[in-house]
Formats: sequence, structure tokens, C-alpha cells
Amino acid sequence: MWVKSFCIRCVFPLILLLIHQHSAAHPLRLSLSQIEYSSEKKLLSVSLRLFVMDVNEAIVFDPESTELNLGLPTESENAEVLLLQYLNQYFYIKVNGQIQPLNIESKKRHGEGINTALGLVFEFRNLQALTSLEVKNTVFTDLFFDQSNIVYLHIDGDSDSFMLNKDTPIHHLEF
Repeated sequence: MWVKSFCIRCVFPLILLLIHQHSAAHPLRLSLSQIEYSSEKKLLSVSLRLFVMDVNEAIVFDPESTELNLGLPTESENAEVLLLQYLNQYFYIKVNGQIQPLNIESKKRHGEGINTALGLVFEFRNLQALTSLEVKNTVFTDLFFDQSNIVYLHIDGDSDSFMLNKDTPIHHLEF
């Protein structure tokens, strides 16, 4: 009896973990974005973190592709343009009713293997006082039914968070 219990409690989860680690896709269908606004600096900073496999799937239809090499010294010449074309369809920040143009300030890879993430930073400077903010993030919801996009919001020291997905693509705030 104790052998059966030991197998169920220890061996079976270990086997599942090993199978899961060798699968071709990463386990999370998730993107993270952090939005920070400083009225003193008149600056809105947006960082967006995406799994590289998902970016490859969305743009070149191959999660394991090395065609783009985003964030690497060997990055494809048109990789950033293709990424921005994709993002402009599925992601926007609207400040006081105006969509802000996405220009990548910085781009960096984090992690390794199937868990490699691409960190992007966008900055919007010299903004008027923030009266409304609208965030749309449906990144990868066209590919994955269970995609969730978590947004952390920090405005002059006040914080909030919300989740966007295919059913709830936009979050609007009034100040």
C-alpha cells in the first residue's frame, strides 16, 4: 500500500514534470506589461514582456524559428519592423483619447530555451496631464485561446493591475 502511495505522490508528478519539460511549447500563455506614469517628469513608460516562441509563432508561424533573432546581435534586418506591425494590430496605449505611436526604446532577451522572453520598452515623453488612459492588449489571442495579458499600472505612486484577453481586450481609466 505504501508503495502505491509513494508512486502517486512522488514518481507520477516527477514523470509529468519530465514530460512537460521536454515538450515543444512553454507552459504559459501569458504576456506581462508594466505601465508607469510620472506627472512630474511628464513621462509614460511601458514595458512589455513576451515569450520569444510566441513572437516567432505570430510573425513567421514557427515557434522555434531563428529567422528573426529578436534582441540578438544577429537580429534580422526587418525583425523590428515585423514586430511593430504585429504589435500595432493587437496592442495600444491611448492617452487622453490619443493613441500613442509605438517606437521601441529598448529590446532585451531574458531567460533561455523555451522560456526565453523578449523585453520591450516604449516611452512617451512630454505628455499633458493624464485625464484618461486606455490599454488594449490582445497580443497572441489570435493564436491561443487561453492567452492572458497581465497589466501592472503605476501612476504617480498609485498601483493597480488587470488582465486582458480575447473576451476583455481593453481597459479604460478616467482620472
